Amino acid sequence: MRARTLPHTRLRSSGGRPVVRRAVAVAAVVSLGTGLLAGCADDGGDGDSGSSSGKGKTTITLGLFGTMGFKEAGLYAEYEKQNPGIKIAENVIERNENYYPALLNHLTTNSGLQDVQAVEVGNIAEIVATQADKLEDLSKAPGVKKADWLEWKWEQATTKDGATIGLGTDIGPMAICYRKDLFEKAGLPTDREEVGKLWAGDWAKLVEVGEDYQKKAPKGTTFMDSPGGLLNAILSSEEERFYDKSGEIIYKTNPAVKNAFDLTAKAAEEGLVGAQTQFQPAWDQTIANNKFAAISCPPWMLGYIKGKSQPDAAGKWDVAVAPKSGNWGGSFLTVPKSGKNVDEAKKLVAWLTAPEQQAKLFEVQGSFPSAQSAYDSPAVTGAKNDMTGDAPIGEIFAEAAKQIPVQVIGPKDQIIGQGLGDNGVILVTKGKSAEEAWETATKTIDNNLDK
Repeated sequence: MRARTLPHTRLRSSGGRPVVRRAVAVAAVVSLGTGLLAGCADDGGDGDSGSSSGKGKTTITLGLFGTMGFKEAGLYAEYEKQNPGIKIAENVIERNENYYPALLNHLTTNSGLQDVQAVEVGNIAEIVATQADKLEDLSKAPGVKKADWLEWKWEQATTKDGATIGLGTDIGPMAICYRKDLFEKAGLPTDREEVGKLWAGDWAKLVEVGEDYQKKAPKGTTFMDSPGGLLNAILSSEEERFYDKSGEIIYKTNPAVKNAFDLTAKAAEEGLVGAQTQFQPAWDQTIANNKFAAISCPPWMLGYIKGKSQPDAAGKWDVAVAPKSGNWGGSFLTVPKSGKNVDEAKKLVAWLTAPEQQAKLFEVQGSFPSAQSAYDSPAVTGAKNDMTGDAPIGEIFAEAAKQIPVQVIGPKDQIIGQGLGDNGVILVTKGKSAEEAWETATKTIDNNLDK
């Protein structure tokens, strides 16, 4: 039941202790998948998965996608120890593209739901708009304090009536990871603060740095890894992208989207980005073979870099502030009203998403907290990564997180975003003009939206 997940990497705390993390690649929504319970059930216990075990314990079930890290970080075991009458069982479907359509189907029919259901950020708007009446208002759950979360993260799961139907787990604050050795060979500065100044405040400046890089680029390398990665980074920093605040689809008429597409197409035409689609085998090889110098980089991307790199790449990377703050990734936990153990599920979700647990999850799994009150934790402030050496990644990503704009998220964001990248700007690397690529992308997206 293996699917596309990101490999383990090593983080170390300020004390040098190695810890493990895994991150999950963003997956697009496709046609209706298999039943929600067809995932890999794993409760870490004696195999019971009902509302109560044969030993008199209440079993709380979680429906998750990919590796969210709660079990790996020891959080289930800790909660069960604190609450002897509770047992936790997770049912995992590796790919969100299979998980989400099944979740939507179960919510629509109000049947077959787990006590807790995860929702990916690209799907939260649709859940809020169409399924909120099936989910508990978690703002009223024991111990939940709105102020603990970043404002924009809290708002993403909040209805117009003020009900918050999901509590945020992680986020993906954007930075730019770069190879110090390749930058040096191309005559660019390598100090992270100096590098960040090169493109501060403007994505167009980033492309200009790419032009400077390519003038003296080590043979066979490009400035950035892929057109899709660059496009996604630019769009992640915009308040309005594919939908406006009223819920209307505006991606074809929004200047921010077209400007991002055209800037990325320019980089592709000039050979500044690799001709690859992210998270595909050919792209993996460009990491292993040191074929690019920079990449759009939320915290979890460091895990992917680690997993696909050769051992000698450790310490050769660094992290610089992105031109503008943006977000790539993140999830929520929800509690269906039809669950068998609603009250206990709400207590568990409140505990799992509390700042203390989010800090532990970052330390072990690299999932960056959406709870801003966790940013002063030693697990965050002292975080280091093998690939980036002594770079204070926790501090860098925390600062980026605080500046992420409150972004309008629409119900079909994933379909639109994937279409612009995988069916659009990538075509420029294959000889199509920017205009032809845009036309192909918009036709593909509109066809998918009409289905």
